[in-house]
Amino acid sequence: MSSPCPDAEWLEPDGRGGFASGTVSGVRTRRYHALLLPATTPPTGRMVLVNGFDAWVSVGARREALSAQRYAPDVVHPDGARRLVGFASEPWPRWTYRLEGGAVVEQEIVARHGAALVLVAWRLAARGSAIGQAHPSPAADRPAPVTLSVRPFLSGRDYHALHHENPSLDFAAEVAGERVRWQPYAGVPAVVATSNGRYVHEPDWYRSFLYAEERARGLDCIEDLAAPGVFHFDLEGGEAVLLLAVAGDEPADATRPALARARELRTVERRRRAAFASRLERSADAYLVGRGAGRTIVAGYPWFGDWGRDTFIALRGLCLATGRFDDARGILRAWTDAVSGGMLPNRFPERGGAPEYNTVDAALWYVIATHDYVAARAAAGAPAPADERARLRAASDAILAGYAAGARFGIRADADGLLAAGEPGVQLTWMDAKVGDRVVTPRIGKPVEVQALWLNALHVGSRTSERWRELFTRGHASFLRRFWNEEAGGLFDVVDCDHRPGVVDPACRPNQIFAVGGLPLALLDGARARRLVDTVAARLLTPLGLRSLAPGEPGYVGRYAGGVRARDGAYHQGTAWPWLLGAFVEAWVRVRGETPEAKRAARERFLAPLWRHLDEAGLGHVSEIADGDPPHTPRGCPFQAWSLGEALRLDRVVLV
Repeated sequence: MSSPCPDAEWLEPDGRGGFASGTVSGVRTRRYHALLLPATTPPTGRMVLVNGFDAWVSVGARREALSAQRYAPDVVHPDGARRLVGFASEPWPRWTYRLEGGAVVEQEIVARHGAALVLVAWRLAARGSAIGQAHPSPAADRPAPVTLSVRPFLSGRDYHALHHENPSLDFAAEVAGERVRWQPYAGVPAVVATSNGRYVHEPDWYRSFLYAEERARGLDCIEDLAAPGVFHFDLEGGEAVLLLAVAGDEPADATRPALARARELRTVERRRRAAFASRLERSADAYLVGRGAGRTIVAGYPWFGDWGRDTFIALRGLCLATGRFDDARGILRAWTDAVSGGMLPNRFPERGGAPEYNTVDAALWYVIATHDYVAARAAAGAPAPADERARLRAASDAILAGYAAGARFGIRADADGLLAAGEPGVQLTWMDAKVGDRVVTPRIGKPVEVQALWLNALHVGSRTSERWRELFTRGHASFLRRFWNEEAGGLFDVVDCDHRPGVVDPACRPNQIFAVGGLPLALLDGARARRLVDTVAARLLTPLGLRSLAPGEPGYVGRYAGGVRARDGAYHQGTAWPWLLGAFVEAWVRVRGETPEAKRAARERFLAPLWRHLDEAGLGHVSEIADGDPPHTPRGCPFQAWSLGEALRLDRVVLV
């Protein structure tokens, strides 16, 4: 096993919106790093129940740590990370530790799909010698015993919050055979631990854990955790297992030994994961979860829920490119029922309440996703049933009709056939950062990618209804006439800014790429299309995506760092976005005739850096964003659905 960057992060999703996650080194750097973090109202209502653990091995009288924690002000203790000699992320996270006397201990963490249940297991892979022991065994021919001790850390908090020492926490443990049950707070799900070790109740507080990533993001970063007791295992007697579950999700048969349950979980998960054709497909599965009786896509781990535009963009790669048509159908059906006045929600709130409809593009991406779904099924020889096509078409028509007549937030088809949108104080496009009451990139008027989506949606609609054909023709002609910026060799980012006729925004942004790639219909072709792609490549392209604003433009910020205001101010002002590579690479090969030679060149030039990135940040996944300036450090959410989805779409659809 090789060891990637110690700060690289692993993810074990449970298939319901919950997960376990951490770093290669074992040091928890985020408030979201946890062993048991279930979604109590899948896929929302996430809570941290078991944050982590300390583990140490005793060989005779010598005691050596396998774990490491960071405490305020900036102290790492114990020193388990220095014994780490190997790590592998497939088929699940596995660590190899070498102790002073040569003993080798392996550790693994496996989440059970479909349940809030996580297995942590250790085994003695090599015995080593007694050399270096502080107190050697008195019998030269009898090796010193090797034991493992594990102390779990508990909280019981919302996953966005932090936990602090308080008198309300209940340390009580119910012990019955191999089973230990804790419920730190009334109203919080109880935790059931099942192990083949011996539990000793030793309640205590561990104070001032420091989360370095939270500190770097300008957020509160200190936490206290409850440590109710310690599990002791004889490693020489065989594998040590600790199963952690939300009460109700633990294995039902109380008579089955923990070791047998662990072996069964491992067998089931190995078989399930082996069924995926590739590492990317296994990673894609992490984002596909249930919502009620339907399906949806988690936009990213560890802190995103399900968002409208993210879902429909990601669906094309995560589901359609991988042939997961049943999942795609379930997702589209679930969102179809949310159409309101032609709009779809930007997101569903974490704690219930009314969906938020502050987005102009989510509904248009839905139309594109339904078109691609029907086309992908037909191409695979499994056409969608007529009643299903009719339902999706009706939803798409309702979106077009709502937008044409006029919807919330000033969304309406203008006399020129283009789509106007926006009003002060509301962020409607994907460039949606807001600092306090200030929308960083308001883009009120007629944003270029919104026109590309609108015209593509009209084109799709016109295939089954003449109602949309004239509006498409008029809008397309207006687009060609009004958006071309000859001086820049590309397109204006917004025309009729702030709804003022003729006012344009010439900022060089990546949104123009959707006029040539990323959507079924390219709005530009010939020399103009080639010039646009060349301009984007020269000014916006990085190995990890397109910059959201070109260097040299007013307001450019090349590094996404600092507190909340600084980061939100940089989010769409130069930060690079991997998901945009999907549209760019598709445009790049289109203007080169989509030849086999162009596709091979695109794989070598654009996909190779993405494949290397799979081992840099979120292991097996693609990050949300990266710095616009070299060395283009990955930032933001390390596991992002649309970033991975577009990589899959390129690999399986565009470049084949």
